[in-house]
Amino acid sequence: MGSYYLRAFHMRWFNDHMRADVQIEDVSDAMNGFLISGPKAMEILSSVSETDLSGLTMMRCGQADLGLHRARVARLSLSGEAGFEISVPANEHASLRKLLLDAGAVHGIKEIGFWAMLSMRLEKSIGIWNAEFTQGYTPAQTGFDRWIAWDKGDFIGKAAAQAAPEPSQKLAMLEIDAGDADAMGFEPVWADGKIVGMTTSGGYGHRLERSFALAMLDVSQTEVGTALSVHVMGEERPAKVIEMSPYDPSGARMRM
Repeated sequence: MGSYYLRAFHMRWFNDHMRADVQIEDVSDAMNGFLISGPKAMEILSSVSETDLSGLTMMRCGQADLGLHRARVARLSLSGEAGFEISVPANEHASLRKLLLDAGAVHGIKEIGFWAMLSMRLEKSIGIWNAEFTQGYTPAQTGFDRWIAWDKGDFIGKAAAQAAPEPSQKLAMLEIDAGDADAMGFEPVWADGKIVGMTTSGGYGHRLERSFALAMLDVSQTEVGTALSVHVMGEERPAKVIEMSPYDPSGARMRM
């Protein structure tokens, strides 16, 4: 199970590299769940579980009993806050929702949607597939190469990544003087009357009360402080390159 709309892509990759002693099954239709995110996330989950979740550190997955639910839990965050992705069989989805809302009521828990999550992930400069990450970008372009352990021996894709040319464009973070509209993605970025890149996604950061965008820019335009402009709803607006992850740059809140 995983990113639902990408499952055909994932299964194609698994099938291309399948070993005889491994079986892969797509159970995405059979499993549903929620992301619980925020400084009280661990406290809420612990209040309905006898499973010790303290060992579930960032990027780890495990199994936990939440109320009467045997759930799969992954410690992940797109929000910049402590986050847990919880999955159960689809017929338990409604009762899991009630369990989490009841347990979180004392903390003022609220349900949020996709656009709220988009706002928070932009403030952390967290890229997503089909926007910041595509098959057309190399790891060096997106900054993803920092996660590659080049010294661990041979692995699928290593030779291709090493052979990739030095990128002419790289991913950067923009703050935009956006007026009453925000970038959404695929808006041209300008410098001195010349297009120097394209936004990959954008929106308003409600915690920092500023308008942001991630953009694939010519390498010469990626230095922090570089003055640029972005067309937002057909209007050219001032922008500047800022440091990645303007919200909680150390990532401490994700690891609470």
